[in-house]
Amino acid sequence: MAKRRKKDIDNNLKILTYVAWFLAAVATTMSILVAGYYLGYQSAKDDVAKQTKLEKQKKQNISQMIEEPIKKSETNSSDSVNNRLKEVLKKDVNTTLPISPLQEKQEVPVINKTKEEVLKTKTKEEVLTEKVKEYSGAAHEYKDEAIDKPPQALQRENKLVASKRPKLAIIIDDISTQSHINAVNSLGLSLTMSFLPPSKGRPNSAKLAAHENQYMVHLPMEAHDFSAEEEFTLRINDSQQDISNRIKELKVLFPKVKYINNHTGSKFTSNEVAMNKLIIALKENGIYFVDSRTTGQTAAPKVLKNFGLNYIGRDVFLDHKMEKAYVIGQIKEAVRIAKKYGTAIAIGHPHANTIMALHESKNLFKDIDLVTIDKLN
Repeated sequence: MAKRRKKDIDNNLKILTYVAWFLAAVATTMSILVAGYYLGYQSAKDDVAKQTKLEKQKKQNISQMIEEPIKKSETNSSDSVNNRLKEVLKKDVNTTLPISPLQEKQEVPVINKTKEEVLKTKTKEEVLTEKVKEYSGAAHEYKDEAIDKPPQALQRENKLVASKRPKLAIIIDDISTQSHINAVNSLGLSLTMSFLPPSKGRPNSAKLAAHENQYMVHLPMEAHDFSAEEEFTLRINDSQQDISNRIKELKVLFPKVKYINNHTGSKFTSNEVAMNKLIIALKENGIYFVDSRTTGQTAAPKVLKNFGLNYIGRDVFLDHKMEKAYVIGQIKEAVRIAKKYGTAIAIGHPHANTIMALHESKNLFKDIDLVTIDKLN
């Protein structure tokens, strides 16, 4: 009996031993598995991070490889286009006219900023109050007339049609600098800028006009008595060939020009022979003449009628006097004429008070259409 009990105890001990070894083996296996999982996970995580970094660096390298030749291509293309345009302009000048000092200076610009981008760099207040260069006042247009008595208003026929809204075209003369353009464009109105031709004092006027969709040219003409005459002023004794060459030259410098008005010019526009020469030259180039009416003795109506052309002339000078209150009064007069006759033309200049007066008079235009000169009729 004692032997059997001892045998049973030995068997039980063996079983417990086997169980203990089994549990130890299981525990060891689990430890190995957990350790392996942790180490493998961390290794995989490191591999993924490394791979991600390599992919990112690869993309950056590829991007640089692509962008670099594009930038070089754009630069080369821009330079190439600019050079080609300059060669075309030079060729046009050589094949049509002798090269003048004025044309030798002229270059076709590469446009780096849009008009809107230029204006965004300044607030409206800064633009409206910006000092304007090379501006001597509106009275210079008819200095030979009595300063306190400008030429009489244009005699008009009543052409107002009840079914149509009145139209007013406002021309801003003497445009020649970027500050002038910024001031006019800041108003957000349909105004017509008239650019002075390039000269030593304003060499960039044609370059600046090239940025605009529509413009006029403010052509200097001989006055009876004017001490600050512009370069390349048309004179009454100029030959037909000289005048024709000058208009062709302007057409090259300002290829989009369709309308020209006179800067000063009281002596020239009152001379019928000289005006005949001018209208012949303008017709050859598809350009219309707008009479600034710097003299009451203008021969333009008669000459244009003889050519079977409609006469287009100024009704109101906005800034004969440069006080803002005076300019506002002239704007009201221009609106009144437009309402009475159906159309009207006013001429002003890029003076600070003129710009401010136009800015403060926007409500005066609510009953009329403010249009550019090409949309007047």
